[in-house]
Amino acid sequence: MAENPKDANGRLQLNMPRYDQSTFRGRAKHFFNVTDPRNLFVTAAQLDAAKKLVENYRIGKEAKSVSDADVWKAKKLYDSAYHPDTGEKQFIFGRMSAQVPCNMAITGAMMTFYKTTPAVVFWQWFNQTFNAIVNYTNRSGDAEITNSMLLQAYLSATGCALGTALGLNALVKKLPPLVGRFVPFAAVAAGNCVNIPLMRQRELLHGIPVFDDNGNRLGDSKVAAKRAIAMTVISRITMALPGMCIPPFFMNRLEEKAFMKRMPWLASPIQILMVGFCLVFATPLCCAIFPQKSSLALDKLEAELQESIRKKDLQIDHIFFNKGL
Repeated sequence: MAENPKDANGRLQLNMPRYDQSTFRGRAKHFFNVTDPRNLFVTAAQLDAAKKLVENYRIGKEAKSVSDADVWKAKKLYDSAYHPDTGEKQFIFGRMSAQVPCNMAITGAMMTFYKTTPAVVFWQWFNQTFNAIVNYTNRSGDAEITNSMLLQAYLSATGCALGTALGLNALVKKLPPLVGRFVPFAAVAAGNCVNIPLMRQRELLHGIPVFDDNGNRLGDSKVAAKRAIAMTVISRITMALPGMCIPPFFMNRLEEKAFMKRMPWLASPIQILMVGFCLVFATPLCCAIFPQKSSLALDKLEAELQESIRKKDLQIDHIFFNKGL
């Protein structure tokens, strides 16, 4: 796939990503755009103008003075605020561009206030509430997620994260202080392992669409759904890893310094800034680990689906699926 994809008439193909998604570099550039926190500070009028330009370009009614750069700039803003399937404007704290600033504050707080039970309960609950908002805001437009599914995923992930955090805090009391600083990461990882599969349980039960390399739908696969969800869980946990596992080493050293003992309140802002620095890079880079359009060997699918696909085309040896976010 080339960058800045164009059709036979030389017009930009806005239904395709701007950057080559077959390479890690291209995927990383795509997600740096998607997760850019600066998109949050765009006004409603600017978003409406971006949406109008994108819609006009798609039907060939844009102004003659509009350049390719203008279209891509508008597309970046459009993608940052509007749901890709429904076209509805998304809740601001659920947008991908809110991931870095919101996770920066929440993660920093979880890692600062990890020693007392009330603080652990509050911040783990707050984190899972934010995750629920993000998951709901970015839900698939054609996959039904009922209120009971949302509630089940939310309660289960919150319970799992709280149980992990409180249980590990009790176990590490007699261990070196540094060990306790990694408890929030363990809780977040456990929550992701529960939350994502439950949020996407419909996919596990009924499968996700699989396609040939030309985009023709071949059927639905539960095997592909398991692979897609596993990729998402790995990406989310890896995304949290740098920001939650690098700062503890620095904070453990810093808190021994005289100035930190005089001003212990500095721990929170310092930790939040370190987490934020890590997340600015970790969020897009970890989203880019796996291709959005992932592939799977045909012989890995369910036997009945393999048979059905081979009846359609004996040349197919790999299928493709959307792994989700």
